[in-house]
Amino acid sequence: MPKLPQGMFRRKGRPGWYMRVYRGGRERWVSLGANYEDACDRARALAAGLPVKATEGSMAQAAARWLESYVRTQRNEKGQGLAAQRVRDLIDPFFGDMLVGRVTGEDVRSFRLWLESKTSLSVTSVWHVLSDVRCLLNWCEDAGLVERSPFPRRVMPRLQERPPDRLTDEEAVQLCALQEPYGFVCRLALGTGLRWGELCRAQASDVKRFRAPGSVEDQWFLEVSQTKSRRVRRVPLPPDLVREVRGRIGRLVQYAAGSPGSFADAVRKLSEIEGFHVHQMRHTFACQWLERGGSLAALQQVLGHASIVTTQRYARLTDEAVMREAARIGGQP
Repeated sequence: MPKLPQGMFRRKGRPGWYMRVYRGGRERWVSLGANYEDACDRARALAAGLPVKATEGSMAQAAARWLESYVRTQRNEKGQGLAAQRVRDLIDPFFGDMLVGRVTGEDVRSFRLWLESKTSLSVTSVWHVLSDVRCLLNWCEDAGLVERSPFPRRVMPRLQERPPDRLTDEEAVQLCALQEPYGFVCRLALGTGLRWGELCRAQASDVKRFRAPGSVEDQWFLEVSQTKSRRVRRVPLPPDLVREVRGRIGRLVQYAAGSPGSFADAVRKLSEIEGFHVHQMRHTFACQWLERGGSLAALQQVLGHASIVTTQRYARLTDEAVMREAARIGGQP
């Protein structure tokens, strides 16, 4: 490879080439695109103070390329579908005809106001759509379509803190006592914190034994390989659950319908717990883990969260747990 123009470099973890330029008394990193020869031409033009021709193209064309290259390789099937839907229903109707190089921070702010004017969208939905626009514009920078992403600071709406949607301890006991196969599925979910897809993929052969150095007792865990983060994790199994799963063959969850919605409908009818959904069992597992003295770092690993910030939302105890703790402390001399 020939010698690079002065100031041209690559950024760790990002595709393409970049160059440092000084504008307005500040140093900026300008994207030169992923093509080496075109990047060199743009770098020489910038160094000479010549105007650099921006890559023309509409936001609709850029969004289509973003879906095909970035989203397709970085997100799972569900995430790809959500991104495509947001582009089709919201991003294209607003930005579609705009040229990528002419989108400004004010356009993004106007887009947020436009989203908020739609009564069908919640604040959380607006936040997710804006996150995709930010990702799209960052990709445009990496691909050399713009020199710098125009996504402004402090444009994201603030989300109201919501406590975890968990079951009460009494409701959890009630679910565990349901007739089969519902009772076992609930016991497995409440005892491991697995997501629904992970529950349905779990095999009896995934139950494995571990003996810590210096210990005389075996500990059992469930090895989860097909995860949302694509990382293998090992989920400890409580003794009562170990006795149930060790006698099984093949898939642990033999629920025929397979759909979380149909499972939740059946459980609501059997238990009479209004508003029940399968993810409540994962929330309940996490809250009970912390209430029983488990560490936040260990919970992060068990749940498979990439960031502990996600796990921290479970650190807020229920009112009942706070009252029990207050009574315990208040009763001490």
